[in-house]
Amino acid sequence: MNPTIGILGGGQLGLMLLQASIDWNLRIHVLDPDAQASCRHLCTHFQQGSLTDYDTVYQFGQGVDVLTIEIEKVNVEALEALQREGKQVFPQPAVIRTIQDKRLQKQFFRDHNLPTADFVLTDDRADVSQQVAQNPDLLPAFHKLGRDGYDGRGVQRVATTADLPKAFDAPGVLEKAVDFEKELAVIVARNERGEVQTFPTVEMVFHPELNLVDYLFAPASISGAIDQQAQAIARQTAEAFGIVGLLAVELFLTKEGEVLINEVAPRPHNSGHHTIRANVTSQFEQHWRAILNLPLGNTTSYQPAAMLNLLGEDGHTGPARYEGLDSVLAMPGVFPFLYGKAITKPFRKMGHITVMDPDLDTLRQKVAAVQGAIRVVSE
Repeated sequence: MNPTIGILGGGQLGLMLLQASIDWNLRIHVLDPDAQASCRHLCTHFQQGSLTDYDTVYQFGQGVDVLTIEIEKVNVEALEALQREGKQVFPQPAVIRTIQDKRLQKQFFRDHNLPTADFVLTDDRADVSQQVAQNPDLLPAFHKLGRDGYDGRGVQRVATTADLPKAFDAPGVLEKAVDFEKELAVIVARNERGEVQTFPTVEMVFHPELNLVDYLFAPASISGAIDQQAQAIARQTAEAFGIVGLLAVELFLTKEGEVLINEVAPRPHNSGHHTIRANVTSQFEQHWRAILNLPLGNTTSYQPAAMLNLLGEDGHTGPARYEGLDSVLAMPGVFPFLYGKAITKPFRKMGHITVMDPDLDTLRQKVAAVQGAIRVVSE
């Protein structure tokens, strides 16, 4: 087992995939537009280049046996051509094509009877106003760009008709806001032989302004019945896509106890970073197992865990310095992971910290202590 594997994208997800690959001596080629990408010095071969340019992606794919992604914003036409020529591309280009456009993604859920919030597809800002005039019950809602929204960008709240001018003047999805109790996520893996394995359901807390994960707890504090529902929906979604690889399924738990799909990502995901320390098999090792058609690993967690994103401080741009790292490293059951990004920017993901403890109350106390102890600032 020693194929040459290509990863489209060399950021932190690629970095953690590389870390998992070293145990198996995998040959990894990485393509990324950033000359200083996190993966640059760890992979077998690094190429700087665009992930969205047909020729660049196609030529890169010619030099590997298996091609995978760490970000959805890639040239799918090139991947489809490589697949037609016999290259193994996982997740499959058809899956990426559907998921990278939120309009297609939401329609896929509806077509496959997967539970999701009510929505309408919109063509432009004027169409949003027209749809609201015809369906006033849609408000409050979120308007999401069909393509290229990422980490909270491309999402606009439309609470009342006064907010309609804030809608995007581009194809999108107007989705009824869900009055949710919790935001959950389940990462599911599927290999070519159809074996499916899920990770325990996690509970995510989002940053109030940035619309990205601030921290999470694993396992989620939910009933057994809700957990089974979340796990079943994740499996059904992976099966519906027929995906080979990882699928992160973000979910809403409504105040009525209903579980709805928010959105999905066909790759390792922020909601699974804690699995590196907290679970028998990490999401990153599981990704390799899935795309190489190997037996999927045991996803059991060792003990309750939390994961905090380490973001660049507001007002700081420049060479990164980690204040308080010593005090965090002195805490038992606390594991920092830094992403090798030389330059910090406001709210840029610079690393994450996994916190573990068998006692849930102690775990929450540790999380609060870590949050107060560390900052990423510029020199």
